Amino acid sequence: MIFFSHHPLVSSATFSRHDGVSEAPYHSRNIGLHVGDNEARVLRNRALLKEELGLARLVSAKQVHGDSILNVDWLPDADEEYPGHDALMTNIPQIGLMIQQADCQAVMLYDPEHAAVANIHSGWRGSVANIIAKTVAAMTSAYGTRPAALHAAISPSLGPCCGEFINYRAELPPAFHAYQTQPNHFDFWAISRDQLRDTGVCIEHIEIAGSCTVCNENYFSYRRDGVTGRFASVIGLISAGSFQASAVRQKRVDNEQFS
Repeated sequence: MIFFSHHPLVSSATFSRHDGVSEAPYHSRNIGLHVGDNEARVLRNRALLKEELGLARLVSAKQVHGDSILNVDWLPDADEEYPGHDALMTNIPQIGLMIQQADCQAVMLYDPEHAAVANIHSGWRGSVANIIAKTVAAMTSAYGTRPAALHAAISPSLGPCCGEFINYRAELPPAFHAYQTQPNHFDFWAISRDQLRDTGVCIEHIEIAGSCTVCNENYFSYRRDGVTGRFASVIGLISAGSFQASAVRQKRVDNEQFS
């Protein structure tokens, strides 16, 4: 599923679980190194992402459901995964910022004025911590980003149909209680949309995939399957020289849109 397709100098997508090399129960494009899959297969799956998006490096994090943000202000010599972060941002071309998912959201941000991007891992704990607002503020501090100029995308993730939180009074702040769509079920897509809006992002600049990963078996889901893989959402800046090649690869990824 491609995002920001009308912006030629950014490459971004959420990838399905298909067209990889991993075996069950991680079949087949698992990109998580921490779930018990064969490491060589995971690394091959990650390499396929880079090829399809036309990016030279992948930078990811060992996500911890916190609110730490890593500013990747260098081009690594190889793909890297850094512990203890749940948001990544950069203004360096050819770096793909990768979030690993199995129901949590990836919230991707693109600043076309300052050529900067971010990718946020936002589960319910990240929503409570408002890691979205903290990342927008970090981009403003580092790059001069104007929230009104940002474009945002909320990936396939846990939908209001399956977002059941029976202990919500202990886990979620009172401000979230208005987002109940039925008893004990919450619309975290709307929560993230409104958190983006409250930072100053224009509603018309926010794309919501609207695909629930529990319902849609084209994606890994921890809630549905328990032992499972992780799918990826990736965003990166394309250098002018690689734009043409990346556009060809994006056409391949664009075919992976599932209802």
